[in-house]
Amino acid sequence: MNLVAAIAERNAAELPGKRDEDWRWTDLRGLVREAPAPSAPFAGDLPAGRFDALADARKVLVNGGEAVIEIPKGASAVLALRLVGRGPGSHVASAAIRVGANARLTLLETYERDGGTLADATLTIAVAEGAAVERIVLAEDHEDAVSISQAEVTLSPAARFAQTVLASGARRQRLETRVLHPGGKAELRLDGLYLLGDKRHSDQTTVVTHAGAEGLTVQLTKGVVRDQARGVFQGRIVVEEGADRTDAKMGHHGLILSDRAEIDAKPELEIYADDVACAHGNTVGALDDEALFYARQRGIPEDEARALLTEAFVGEVVDRIDHEGAREVVRAWVADRLRA
Repeated sequence: MNLVAAIAERNAAELPGKRDEDWRWTDLRGLVREAPAPSAPFAGDLPAGRFDALADARKVLVNGGEAVIEIPKGASAVLALRLVGRGPGSHVASAAIRVGANARLTLLETYERDGGTLADATLTIAVAEGAAVERIVLAEDHEDAVSISQAEVTLSPAARFAQTVLASGARRQRLETRVLHPGGKAELRLDGLYLLGDKRHSDQTTVVTHAGAEGLTVQLTKGVVRDQARGVFQGRIVVEEGADRTDAKMGHHGLILSDRAEIDAKPELEIYADDVACAHGNTVGALDDEALFYARQRGIPEDEARALLTEAFVGEVVDRIDHEGAREVVRAWVADRLRA
């Protein structure tokens, strides 16, 4: 049974747990002893979403639902997709997104759960030849929510897909992206950022499978945890036999700002082809004491100095967002989170 079916059928025993290798740091089975009843329909008004003002079109799924989104060949669109949970209970949502040849899509995706929701969102994104997609995901779930997002992305030759996932955590939060990369001069950027406090948990998991020759992947994830928060990064790049001249790079870097916070990271490369350029890196540590001392010597209060240094650390991820309006929204969100 898959996750969606486990939630829909209220079968908590079939939820993934620590015995499942890809879920060992985000144990749902040990947390959710009894799957809640389905969420009630919501008929109230919603406040404006963070990205609504930037979008040409909006799609809102509240307490589940389905959406099919098609961007025709050669067209261009900026779409706000809001996955909203209101009230207790469980629900699943799905969205199928197809982007035609040489089309352009900016997908501004938000997760907005309030209270003790158990929710899953499943996305399929198909990017045709020569098309370009930038997906920006902002996950602002309630501290008591259990929120899962699973995206399956299929690229065509000469397509471009850029993604930035930003997360503030929840009781359990997992944002998973799996990409089938065809090679053929297709280009992929997968970036992520998690800013976690209190007892929040966030898991960013990615799997990229290079199935053909001459493909590019660049990946950068950064995270900051404090209090008793826990950040998880799992990144796997698979280069299949025959996917020669693949160029793939992955980096994860984390900051731990308190003794009881935790970061678990597992970057992986699986290479079955020759003539490739692949690398990964991972660092986890604390703020630079010398930089902090220098800032305080210049009269900057310690709390402000820590915020400034942390903002500089995560700024590289924000600066890589192409859409200017979304980049500014994200920059303001990051500043608010770091100064909270």
